[in-house]
Amino acid sequence: MTGALEAELVAWLGGASDRTIDTACAHVFLSPERALKIKRHEDLGYVDFSTAERRQWALERELEFNRPTAPDIYRAVRRITREADGSLAIEGAGETVDHLLEMRRFDEGAVLSARPDSVDGALAEMLGRTIADFHAAAPLRPAGGLTAISWTVGSNAGLLRDIPALDQGRVETMIALTEAELERQAPLLAHRSATGFARRCHGDLHLGNILLEGGLPVLFDCIEFSDLLSDLDVFYDLAFLIMDLDFRGRRDAGVRALSAYLDEAARSFPAELWDGLTALPLMLATRAAVRAHVSAHSGDPRVAQAYVEAAIAHLAPPPPVLAAVGGLSGSGKSRFARGIAPALGASPGAVILRTDEIRKRLMDVQPLQRLPSQAYAAEITARTYDTMIDNARALLKAGRAVVLDATFIDPALRGRAEALAAECGAPFHGAWLEAPIEVLEARVASRQGDASDATVAVLHDQIARLAEPVTWPKVDTDAPNEVVVKTWLAAHA
Repeated sequence: MTGALEAELVAWLGGASDRTIDTACAHVFLSPERALKIKRHEDLGYVDFSTAERRQWALERELEFNRPTAPDIYRAVRRITREADGSLAIEGAGETVDHLLEMRRFDEGAVLSARPDSVDGALAEMLGRTIADFHAAAPLRPAGGLTAISWTVGSNAGLLRDIPALDQGRVETMIALTEAELERQAPLLAHRSATGFARRCHGDLHLGNILLEGGLPVLFDCIEFSDLLSDLDVFYDLAFLIMDLDFRGRRDAGVRALSAYLDEAARSFPAELWDGLTALPLMLATRAAVRAHVSAHSGDPRVAQAYVEAAIAHLAPPPPVLAAVGGLSGSGKSRFARGIAPALGASPGAVILRTDEIRKRLMDVQPLQRLPSQAYAAEITARTYDTMIDNARALLKAGRAVVLDATFIDPALRGRAEALAAECGAPFHGAWLEAPIEVLEARVASRQGDASDATVAVLHDQIARLAEPVTWPKVDTDAPNEVVVKTWLAAHA
């Protein structure tokens, strides 16, 4: 009887639609202005939609969970009714036989999985900050976090062992490495769950569930049917996006998103935020394993095997390094830092700590908001550099490579960066960026949409204060940034 009703609903809604999309959990019916979704009428093992009550519950949660990030897309849960003449209707006068979720239809070509090359630096920056704000506002779920990732690690193992098309020797290597890493990270993850880092998250935050509309990223289609898959450590939620970008060869976007996320999240989360990055390799590997069995069950064993190999690679991260990029305003520090970061350390690359952003974080203003001159007083500058060094120390101890992006005009500050690397046992690479004065002036005068507040007058003041010779290796940035970065990496990475 249930099967007959589902078939009837599919025929009825499909007949009035342009196209039907069938997923593992649902049927989606597309028309020019809207999309209608019904849940499958069965117990799928990991979720039970076998009764009308369970389907209504899932649809209402889907509406509730997606409203914070996509309020203009998710409209309402509607009743499907059986009318007196036996026909079906939406919100009719007859008896309710099922429910559907009404959504606004959007351009499928605007989904980022269809256009991964469009994730430029500005969009990656917005993605990181958007996700951090979403997590900061999300309800606390202290019972999640460790529980969720432990369950997923076990689930991945069982599912991957049942796929004969995969190299089972490599699968077993991945499983053993993942389980060992989970055991090592369990105390940290349990502590994070108890201290505010486990929240009701998106749960499925890869590029296929992020839409670009009006120049802004929109997160949609979060997991609603299982608390085990949605009550997560916030880093584990972010890890799906980072893993996806890395797998697609977009470490540049991944490191930009991660750095922006951390800068934004540091405004809201406890100071222990940075420590949790110790578990990021485990989280990336677990997300890759999820995509491995999804790809295999979708009929693509070659891609599934590639995800297995990616998971293994994530569990053998290279040791951290510390790079410090100094120079006068307009010397190209931020462009250079973003160019070298993807090649340094564990995936997706070195976290970039930029004093221009840290100062605004401390002043509680948005990164692109200009600050008054008093915000650059000596005591605030000292706090800014102290915070940068403290954040870098936490990152290095968590196994993350770091790039410091600051003027470093004061030789004592350059010395602090070198001393930090020695303290943490990390290799140090200092780079002093230079360009002709007329180039510096032109760059500063034309800069827009950037966290730096420097003016040409500020540049001239820096020149006057740069008294002692800089001993860090000089980098001429008058050449194209791609050439400068490639040359530097050839000598240091």
